[in-house]
Amino acid sequence: MKKATTFEINNFAELKIKMLDWSKQFNIFCLLDNSGYQFQAPAFECLLGVGCKANIQVSAGNAFGALKAFNAAHNDWLFGHLAYDLKNETEQLQSNNFDGIGFSALHFFVPEIVLQLSHHELTIFYDDGEAEQIYAAINKASSSIKEEEVAAFKIEDSFTKSGYIKTIQQIQQHILRGDCYEINFCQDFFSTNATIDPVTVYHKLTSLSPNPCSALYRVEDTYCMCASPERYFKKTGNKVISQPIKGTAKRYLEDAQLDEISKQQLLQSEKEKSENVMVVDLVRNDLSKVCKVGTVQVDELFGIYSFPQVHQMISTISGELTDSTDWIDVVKATFPMGSMTGAPKRRVMQLIEEFERTRRGLFSGAIGYVNPQGDADFNVVIRSILYNATTKYLSFSAGSAITFYCDPEKEYEECLLKVAVMKKVLGQED
Repeated sequence: MKKATTFEINNFAELKIKMLDWSKQFNIFCLLDNSGYQFQAPAFECLLGVGCKANIQVSAGNAFGALKAFNAAHNDWLFGHLAYDLKNETEQLQSNNFDGIGFSALHFFVPEIVLQLSHHELTIFYDDGEAEQIYAAINKASSSIKEEEVAAFKIEDSFTKSGYIKTIQQIQQHILRGDCYEINFCQDFFSTNATIDPVTVYHKLTSLSPNPCSALYRVEDTYCMCASPERYFKKTGNKVISQPIKGTAKRYLEDAQLDEISKQQLLQSEKEKSENVMVVDLVRNDLSKVCKVGTVQVDELFGIYSFPQVHQMISTISGELTDSTDWIDVVKATFPMGSMTGAPKRRVMQLIEEFERTRRGLFSGAIGYVNPQGDADFNVVIRSILYNATTKYLSFSAGSAITFYCDPEKEYEECLLKVAVMKKVLGQED
């Protein structure tokens, strides 16, 4: 068990930037930040795990069994990710599309140091050395992020607009035949020759688009700069909650009346509500596999939450876990999350593999942490830039819920709305 020492702080925002700068020296680190949102009492204001005492990095196959053994061997903090490719273990599928980034299906590490930052104090969890020395090193770090110009590089689309619309029409034929009800279909935007500083890009991304499930994650030469608004699941004791997002509307920050109209249109949209209900039912079904009979409930249906770029429709589902069920059992029962697949899960994931042009990898997976008590919190990796610093390959993706009655052109525009801030951060505004 790590020792813990708490320091009072005076400048929360400045110290957060210093933590970012200080983390650069580590080949593996994970920053999780709720960006000050208080929708649900957060487990952390800002949490950073750095260094690597031990780690597990495996492909789909027996990933969950290996993770169970690793988790049992380390009564400590764990940080890491679950990539979309874990579907190949939960549903016996395959991933054959191109992957330009290279995140493994599953990776978790026991950090050397964990920092838990709130507005008034910093708690340092550590094994060796003195907390005062760690705190002093953090305070010596830079308190500013250089807003350097991003070197010009070309962003390509995996689909032309006409190609996207044609693909959606093909998917709608599968829905008409009864193959599925709804499918979350994604398109990828990428560059094969990008040079960026991930810390600077992350800071710019979360400054323009602060979100409650943000993360900056590094595993050697692979990075994820994430400004996600969506929580996959949170486990506290024997209670688990999941908060899927289905339903998006544009913000109009310079016109309060128009912004409110957009919000109300989202709330009243039968299309968006039907998609949301479908995912809620999927999550309820998944959680019922690991929760006590009669405890799975919908705490909030069709909640409208406003973020810098979009309004989102978010529902909250909770349940009481059966005895001896741990966080890994929750993942096995629910992954991949229904908001990023559709229904029924297995069939839509086959169609996703058939119609999407690139492998999702970490996109639509999850990043999060587990504390020594077994409590866990994971996001959904959306609104994220993925980067391989060695190959210079960069990508970001966006998707939407495809139903038989949806308008392919509007779905295309929704994807562009979701990636607009990533393009802006990378100097690629249309």
